[in-house]
Amino acid sequence: MKTSEIRALFSVVSRPEVVSLAGGMPAVTALPLDAVGSMIGELVSGMGAQTLQYGSGQGDPRLRERICDVMALEGITDASPSEVVVTVGSQQGLDLVTRVFCDPGDVVLAEGPSYVGALGVFQAAEARVRHVPMDDDGLIPEALEQALIECRAAGDRVKFLYTVPNYHNPAGVTLSEPRRQAVMEIAERYDLLVIEDNPYGLLGFDREPMRALRARDDRRVIYLGSFSKTFSPGLRVGWVLAPLAVREKLVLATEAQVLCPPSLTQYAVARYLDTQPWREQVKHFVELYRERRDATLESLEALMPPGTTWTRPDGGFYVWLKLPHGLDAKLMQPRAVNAHVAYVPGIGFYADGSGQEYMRLSYCYPEPDQIREGVRRLARVIEAELDLHSTFDSVDTGTFRAVPGPHGAEAAGAGTIVGPANSDRYEDRA
Repeated sequence: MKTSEIRALFSVVSRPEVVSLAGGMPAVTALPLDAVGSMIGELVSGMGAQTLQYGSGQGDPRLRERICDVMALEGITDASPSEVVVTVGSQQGLDLVTRVFCDPGDVVLAEGPSYVGALGVFQAAEARVRHVPMDDDGLIPEALEQALIECRAAGDRVKFLYTVPNYHNPAGVTLSEPRRQAVMEIAERYDLLVIEDNPYGLLGFDREPMRALRARDDRRVIYLGSFSKTFSPGLRVGWVLAPLAVREKLVLATEAQVLCPPSLTQYAVARYLDTQPWREQVKHFVELYRERRDATLESLEALMPPGTTWTRPDGGFYVWLKLPHGLDAKLMQPRAVNAHVAYVPGIGFYADGSGQEYMRLSYCYPEPDQIREGVRRLARVIEAELDLHSTFDSVDTGTFRAVPGPHGAEAAGAGTIVGPANSDRYEDRA
């Protein structure tokens, strides 16, 4: 086990002089905090005997009913509360699913780059991650099929595909409608289980929520959801929607792990969904994050040096930025922090430690003016790095030497596919 690239930054980003474009912390101050506080107080005073007591390992029945209502917004209209398991955030849900399905040495297919928390779960389970490349339209189906063919030829046991189809963390891209259909056809053809991790699905800026993969296949898709992005990350309430046979195993696993999810937070979320205008609140979050996304993209367009490229998310929290040739985001990080701006280096999002030329920028937490200042500071750091490389073409110091990274599947090592770094579809925005 090793420290997450994001967690390692916590002590830095808490400093008031640092503009943090690193952590994906939702803007909880946009919630009606007085109303939420009163609601939770009334829960404890009126239902303390229930909210402060042990609960079911599967989760509160009323909350599971409301979770089905939430999923219906993404086309999942056939879900039953009996198929839902409430978890301590979707992170626990992913851990439970991995515990149930993976043995040491099994292969998990995951987008490259992939969510850092998922990589930690797979590593703890001693599973091997094979990355499948992405481009601006998300996971590339042809690359997924090729990975499956090669894994079969090598005798590898592929347990599932892990995917974040909407407003991907960290890449910011969304799986297109034609590709959703293609991925599910491949899953059917190869008898592949799909783990759909969807914390951002309701946070699209310019369209209605896309139809979930689970809405297309109720047998081979396990769906992970969370209230962290649409209500409160501090309550730590997520869920897993799984076929009944899998659900039974998940309940056994959660009872062994935490006995039961916290009752108070479950009742709080259920009461919030029952009594508060949560759909309007989600729309408010969408407008807020759209404004911050726009500030990020406008600043990048105006300030980044030539050779810098980035994705253009249409929802969610993140921009995935590629540095000019020869620069290393991890080696550059101390100088960025010294310039009072923080980001997450790309190596944290690859199981093999590749992605040196990438960084994740998060726009969800800072105000637009802070974002503009943060991007300005970051652009100056990148320009200074370029100047160093131009002046000292082959500096032989650990501080300034660019570490060559993989520029394709061949350089990544046998059995590894790296993306979306190498996609021609990431245009140069400079």
